[in-house]
Amino acid sequence: METTNFKRIKHGFFPEIINREMRISSPQTFSRHFSSSQVIVEKIDLYGKLNGHEGCVNTVEFNFNGDILVSGSDDKHVMLWNWATKTKTLCYASGHLDNIFQARIMPLTDDKRIITSSADGQVRLGEILVNGQVKTRRLGKHQGRVHSLAVEPGSPHIFFSCGEDGLVQHYDLRCGSASKLFHCFSFKETNSPPLNIRLNAIIIDPRNPNYFAIGGSDEYARVYDIRRYRSDGSNVSDEPVNLFCPRHLLHSNHVHITGLAYSKASELLISYNDELIYLFQKNMGLGPSPLSLESETQLSNEEPQVYAGHRNSRTVKGVSFFGPKDEYVMSGSDCGHIFIWRKKDAKLVRVMVGDRRIVNHLEPHPCMPFLATCGFDKDVKLWAPMAGDAPALPKNLKKITESNRQNREDQSPATLAPDVIMHVVRLQRRQMFGYVERRYSRSDLESDEEDGDEDYISGLANDITFSEEYPGENFGDC
Repeated sequence: METTNFKRIKHGFFPEIINREMRISSPQTFSRHFSSSQVIVEKIDLYGKLNGHEGCVNTVEFNFNGDILVSGSDDKHVMLWNWATKTKTLCYASGHLDNIFQARIMPLTDDKRIITSSADGQVRLGEILVNGQVKTRRLGKHQGRVHSLAVEPGSPHIFFSCGEDGLVQHYDLRCGSASKLFHCFSFKETNSPPLNIRLNAIIIDPRNPNYFAIGGSDEYARVYDIRRYRSDGSNVSDEPVNLFCPRHLLHSNHVHITGLAYSKASELLISYNDELIYLFQKNMGLGPSPLSLESETQLSNEEPQVYAGHRNSRTVKGVSFFGPKDEYVMSGSDCGHIFIWRKKDAKLVRVMVGDRRIVNHLEPHPCMPFLATCGFDKDVKLWAPMAGDAPALPKNLKKITESNRQNREDQSPATLAPDVIMHVVRLQRRQMFGYVERRYSRSDLESDEEDGDEDYISGLANDITFSEEYPGENFGDC
């Protein structure tokens, strides 16, 4: 008797193989259909691990061609990997004072320029020199942690940053400095002053790079048009051109956004803390302000697609599309599993253990059905279609998803009076600034600004140097 998988292959994929052999379909078409096949996705399993970091790995990203992987960690080091051979090709000290949250390779730079952001609020550039050394310098600064960077598609120069201070900054590496675009504030519904929105995510629409979206400590994903803003930082308005939010979360005060992703068709994917993941079409926007929505009749009758089963509570998790035409959606979870759903109907097609504790970030390969993940473990995990009899969905799937749902509901917030909330916020701010002052001296944070043009260079193997900017910081090869 034929197995279910064999039937799928026989009736779904064999015709593609025949068409390829008869040259009816092109190699590109065959590769695209192969990579998007659900049979292939269901066979994805652990391919290998990249070991080298001495702290939790918070970020992984493939370069444009997909042959190099970059990672950043709590150990404040950046590593480049040949992921196919599972070998480290470069390691350098980033110059950050705290955990690295994001590392990205700038396109069309021969993989020689790497931008990073960190819990110390800095945005830095690492340049790989001809002799193999790495020169690092600070490009910009936020007053709070910087979780996300967004690189303009195909540009070797342009990118954005957003931070927990609510500031969005624009960078052009040809200038070497940051331009402050605007601070993001809550929508003012009363006479009280608007609150600062702590930003966790920023992404650029690949179909129209003039548009970018941000998300943070409220329920709204905001979309902006860069053409509305001046590069000299003289902008005064933070009004978006569109907003996206599920109808039942409108005017909610207990959720926030941790991750955003644009598909190749400009669909917007939003992941909420201790809520679910939602997929919005372009026509589902609310307009520039939720205050203009006077009644339910003004809302679109279309509802976003919903992806459930995981849990996103304890960390700032990303969310990603997967497949050559973004046929799938994937996310990490507090339960340590990787969840992959079919985009069109939100059906779970693959669930697998990805970390001993929490999976935070999943990075799809730009061309092939591979992905890299990271979380609380000190390694980067690689995933690829593998031969084997492991089921696509674990036998205890119902128990896993039910536990995640129950934990999410058990953590639903109690309703507090506004004056109590403001008192707690003030206390948190005092504690946060006190912590920053204790951890980093003012001279540590300002010396780079005073000597902004000074560079710091990581040595070659067995050649250790120390930075004058960060006394005691080892800038030698790992």
